[in-house]
Amino acid sequence: MIYWEIFVAFFVPGILGYGGGPASIPLVENEVVRNFEWMTTQEFGELLAFANSLPGPIATKLAGYIGFEVGGYLGAGIGLFASLAPSLILMILLGGILIKYKKSPRVKRLTLFVQPVIAILLGVLAWNFWNEAYIGIGFWQTAIIVVISYYLIERKNVHPAFIIAGALLYGGFFL
Repeated sequence: MIYWEIFVAFFVPGILGYGGGPASIPLVENEVVRNFEWMTTQEFGELLAFANSLPGPIATKLAGYIGFEVGGYLGAGIGLFASLAPSLILMILLGGILIKYKKSPRVKRLTLFVQPVIAILLGVLAWNFWNEAYIGIGFWQTAIIVVISYYLIERKNVHPAFIIAGALLYGGFFL
């Protein structure tokens, strides 16, 4: 039964996560934290930070790690397959149709309507992480990390991987 749960936990976000890995992160978090309760929000946030510091697609890294933690090597394989299967199926079945209608105004409008939904899902995820960090390490440390991260990314154009690595080091030494 656990392998079926692993499959569902990553197949559903793969289907509904229009926009790629970042769009599916809140959906994976919902399945892993709220639905199946394999992790806490804080554990998921730490895993997400670590996974973002590694190269490659975020959805497959999450699926592989969580699948392995829950179901061993077979769980990792099932998680990876489940996260890739929706895209694979759609590419095989609908690839030709998409190429044929990619310049359609309706398809372009659909994309415009989906983008705000993805932004809201990512905003809710960020808000949940803020609340969890606020409870875990306190307001001031959370605020300092957020302000410094924003400054370095937006004003100094530092790559986010360096910010994540710095936050991991800060948390490892001081928290």
